[in-house]
Amino acid sequence: MSNHAILSASSAHRWMVCTPSARLEQEFKDTASKAAEEGSAAHALAEHKLRKALKMRSKKPVSDYDCDEMDVLTDDYVSFILEQLAQVKLQCPDPLVLIEQKLNFSNYVPDGFGTGDCLIIADGTMHIIDFKYGQGILVEAEENPQMKLYALGALEYFDDIYDIDNVSMTIFQPRRENVSTFTVPKESLYLWAAKVLVPTAKIAFEGGGEFVPGEHCQFCRAEVKCRARAEAKLKLAAFEFELPPLLSDEEIAEILEKLDDLVSWANTIKDYALATAIEGKEWPGYKLVEGRSNRRYTDEEAVAASLKAAGYRDIYRQILITITEAEKLLGKKKFNEVLGDYIIKPQGRPTLVSVNDKRPALNLSANQDFKEEK
Repeated sequence: MSNHAILSASSAHRWMVCTPSARLEQEFKDTASKAAEEGSAAHALAEHKLRKALKMRSKKPVSDYDCDEMDVLTDDYVSFILEQLAQVKLQCPDPLVLIEQKLNFSNYVPDGFGTGDCLIIADGTMHIIDFKYGQGILVEAEENPQMKLYALGALEYFDDIYDIDNVSMTIFQPRRENVSTFTVPKESLYLWAAKVLVPTAKIAFEGGGEFVPGEHCQFCRAEVKCRARAEAKLKLAAFEFELPPLLSDEEIAEILEKLDDLVSWANTIKDYALATAIEGKEWPGYKLVEGRSNRRYTDEEAVAASLKAAGYRDIYRQILITITEAEKLLGKKKFNEVLGDYIIKPQGRPTLVSVNDKRPALNLSANQDFKEEK
């Protein structure tokens, strides 16, 4: 079994819609982004903390991405797992907790396998919890194909051992303050697998079907050269972008709906062109130049010594520790006792989002107050 499945669980939201994309992606290198590396570091830390909380042996990982935010949010993840486990034990005294569990769902998807962040196997309801550290895309659990594949893989192992009736699938995405849970009877998963998953996976594994561009394209390795995606984006770009009064409300709404994806695609093309130019490729009509940069000290200690020798003493600035650092220093309970009266969360800047976004709509009078403050 290779390290990367052609039809992976994490990319199921893509290959189940755009079936030829899975094979097309194999023609491109799988290069890890900084966001992906940061996510891996957060997962490793979360795994370590959860193992320690469950009295398992574990060595704390160290990474370049370690920070107060990651420390706090991985603590929150562990606390959430322990709360779920406590609830499960009320109904089933001997649940099984599995961390970073390899799951095989190849009975449904050719060579299909993946890794579940945390599984709580118990009579009645089996829990599958997935830790998402990214903050760019809000991930929902409802009808999430990745979570369904994990569920099918877990049922392959444990359905005959435990008396499982339902499967609860939870996305824990702390940087978006998002905890999304979707619970279904196991029989509905088996029905979905037979009627939807198996035939779709067969077509995708063979590279068949139609290219279907959409939001799922942004994480596809073939995105930058995919003609179907380019045609869809250029079709949107062909709008007569006159002044807003010359466009109907419906046209503006249609543009707004697709604008973020268009900008993301355009930036992907620019990043690809730059990366390949650095490797030596020449693009017609373009050249590499040196970008702007800011001055910096080569040796701060030597600079401080030189300034002092020249008679200058007031050369350092003192700043207060951040709220996150203070909370870590004091602990949550003490933090609230000592600093609770001095902490506020200002109103965020108004943002236009889809009606499907879970955040409540802004009160117009409150919005006016915000503008007057600014």
